Amino acid sequence: MSENTITIRATVNADKIKVWNYYTQPENIIHWNFASDDWHCPSASNNMIVGGLYSARMEAKDGSFGFDFEAVYNEIVDGEKFIYTMPNHRTVHVLFHQVGEDATEVEITFDIDQENPIELQRAGWQAILDNFKHYVETH
Repeated sequence: MSENTITIRATVNADKIKVWNYYTQPENIIHWNFASDDWHCPSASNNMIVGGLYSARMEAKDGSFGFDFEAVYNEIVDGEKFIYTMPNHRTVHVLFHQVGEDATEVEITFDIDQENPIELQRAGWQAILDNFKHYVETH
């Protein structure tokens, strides 16, 4: 998109409807929305309408740190893409591309956070996306 964004991708071995549902349904989000095994996502909610709130609690399993990830939807094309904005005015675009009969590419482009190293941001978001891929392919 621009030099102020990062794009990550993963090809998930599942059809687009399953991938969309597992990415957007809170009962699935809690099982994959963390970057490493020492973290978890104890709760999530998703009011998937324009102006609706997405919220997920991310915590270290040892209780040492946690935060709420929140965003408001700007645009939704059901089964295809959505765009949301986080409280710090950063925007995230999530696209779902069918790339085979049973394969879907998830592409996420997000505005860079000026307070953290770019590679740390890329690695963290990619780790969560890779965790999502693993969850979908094993459930």
